[in-house]
Amino acid sequence: MTSPTTEQLRELHVVAPFWLDRPADEAVEIAVEASRNGFAAMWLGEMATFDAFALATAVGLRAPGLALKIGPLAIGVRSPVALALGLASVTTLTGARADLALGASSPEIVSGWHDRPWAAVAPRARETVEAVRLLLGGERAAYSGQHVRTHGFRLSRPQPESRISLAAFGPRMTRVAAAAADEIVLNLVTPERVAQVREIVAAEARSRDRPPPEIAVWVTVAQEPGPATLAQMAAQMAVYLRPPGYGEMFTELGFGSLVESARGGAKRLELAPRITLELLDQVCAVGSDSQIRARLASYRDAGATSIGIAPATAEDPAGRRVLAALGPRASEARAA
Repeated sequence: MTSPTTEQLRELHVVAPFWLDRPADEAVEIAVEASRNGFAAMWLGEMATFDAFALATAVGLRAPGLALKIGPLAIGVRSPVALALGLASVTTLTGARADLALGASSPEIVSGWHDRPWAAVAPRARETVEAVRLLLGGERAAYSGQHVRTHGFRLSRPQPESRISLAAFGPRMTRVAAAAADEIVLNLVTPERVAQVREIVAAEARSRDRPPPEIAVWVTVAQEPGPATLAQMAAQMAVYLRPPGYGEMFTELGFGSLVESARGGAKRLELAPRITLELLDQVCAVGSDSQIRARLASYRDAGATSIGIAPATAEDPAGRRVLAALGPRASEARAA
């Protein structure tokens, strides 16, 4: 196992976590801490708290200089025009550099929350990436796909430097990402899964005569967690037992009974007490400062280009302690 260098730690980003037991506006405070400790970029997704573009605008104004990676946002919810316009709005209003991340999300969110069709997810993802890329480049919309169509719109402030990432779990979305995205985003995976995706992506990209996309991995981190932090992580992990892709991965790791319970209708609060530290250790970075660093290094050794750390905050509000320990400024101070 190699130890991460100061230069490698510059590729550590911060992820705004969606802790169900914490105030929603803690995401902005985490961004302030990320900026204070020298992190270069922050991921801002979207669940049941804030619109992602609104949150990104607030973060851009509170933490100037922090690059923003907005998403993954569900491809079935916003049109390519809405995605491009949202991204351009954030960069224009804040002056921050911003990239866009897209993903399939889940049937519960796309169909249940937003009343949008959950069908042909992989083809729709590819068409959405292609259409959004044209719009960000400043072209007038003239895209007619099988699932995505847009005509006539043109951004008044094009964003040609913005990159497009795609959250990819299953094989079809991974192939789409290899063919069309600048970066693949993986969440709650093992280092072994990162290595597998790296091989698949490299082979797929070669077959299409294009450079393979980079791989970003989100990893939940908890420094010396106490009971409240472990309970927080378990409650959140329970949310991911049911969705496609995640459930299959947890089954492969030996936790199939939990997945069966989740897909059989068990509630999150029923499942959380059954999630053990053994499961958390499989897909998170937990323990001392050195243990966390070694765990993050294992993802990098497996092929991750960048790592987004999502701080547990039950006993560490706004992730102040763990972000200070892992931040580039602390690493530079140790190296000096």
